[in-house]
Amino acid sequence: MPSLIADHAEAAAAAAFVLLLCGLYVAAILPRMPHRTGLLVSAASTVALGTVAAVAEPVIAWPALLGAVAIVFAQAGWSRAALRQPQARTAAPQPMAAGTAAKPAAPAARAAAPSAPALEHKRLGRYQIDRQLGRGAMGAIYLGHDPQIGRQVAIKTMALSAEFDGAELTEARARFFREAETAGRLQHRDIVTIFDAGEDQGLAYIAMEYLKGHDLQRYTAAPHLLPVPTVLRIVARVAEALAYAHSQGVVHRDIKPANVMVDPGDESVKVTDFGIARITDSSRTRTGMVLGTPSYMSPEQMAGRRVDGRSDLYSLGVMLFQLLTGRLPHQTDSMAKLMYQIANDPAPDVRSLRPELPEALANAVALALEKRPEVRYADGRQMASDLRTIEAALGPAAGRATPPVDAPPPESDGFAATVRFSRDDPRHNSPL
Repeated sequence: MPSLIADHAEAAAAAAFVLLLCGLYVAAILPRMPHRTGLLVSAASTVALGTVAAVAEPVIAWPALLGAVAIVFAQAGWSRAALRQPQARTAAPQPMAAGTAAKPAAPAARAAAPSAPALEHKRLGRYQIDRQLGRGAMGAIYLGHDPQIGRQVAIKTMALSAEFDGAELTEARARFFREAETAGRLQHRDIVTIFDAGEDQGLAYIAMEYLKGHDLQRYTAAPHLLPVPTVLRIVARVAEALAYAHSQGVVHRDIKPANVMVDPGDESVKVTDFGIARITDSSRTRTGMVLGTPSYMSPEQMAGRRVDGRSDLYSLGVMLFQLLTGRLPHQTDSMAKLMYQIANDPAPDVRSLRPELPEALANAVALALEKRPEVRYADGRQMASDLRTIEAALGPAAGRATPPVDAPPPESDGFAATVRFSRDDPRHNSPL
């Protein structure tokens, strides 16, 4: 008799434990999961509990069955809530430069990625909307003006609710405003000025300086390459802008030609989209992407390690290589090959593609593209100084042809990567 009582007590304890686990999952764990992950876990849990209910003693079978029913109903409720929100985009968006129209997507890309939500009114926060400048997967960029002071602005929007839900949406929204505030503190002549950030009509937005001109993407392929002195001047200014941002504790994480605006009329250069790449970190990780644009990522960034300003300078080195040669250091059609090349494969010397380039410039490119952060340029001011010295050595005979302003932007290879040159130079190894 005592043995029978003990067996029943153990069964009752097991039943209580099953109910406790089911209640904990429904109340605390399921609401924090992404929708698809929750579906998979709920389905597996329901099958397991159903199996227990079918083979166990009644004292355990009934709690297991009740737990399975509770999970099914809880998951159904969360699924209905998720369906009320726009479906999450699965394509990783390419951030648009301020003040420029997004280039038309290929027909296949347009079919694969639904357009971002449109504005319901010709107003966003306190800003009046004049017209749309471009559109991406997570949002659009508009030309607007602030009626209070009559200032023209570019307004970049992000549909965070289309990418996140539940606790992730709350985290993404907090990150958006934190990054916007950080970027707004940057005051440099070659960094786009952030005026304001807010949320309206389900869209998070950043109001920034409206820039004339266009981004550098159109100058990354022959026959539209810029003269070498012009490239050196532009990249030197970007390097100095990055040095300033890094001194303020801000890492860009997505340096590429599309995020550098130029205006040939007044020779202005502006780096855009500080902090925008970081905002979509959770979404891109969830869909199998990594933070930043793969073609321009440093080895440490691609590996998911902590990055500092030297990662931005590596990306700038990739951009310099492309502006000089009309191609990326590596070309590949898969992410696996890309990751291997970034970690292991050396890129060609720029002079193998353009023999007329001076050795000093090839050395500077090699140093920027060094795989090891401790050997790479440690400070953008050092890189800018080297590039200006090289430009001065070229002399006026190098040519300063007017850039082809109307040249169409070339298509970028989303899976092209970076380079490695083995070059140790202690001058550039001071800590960042």
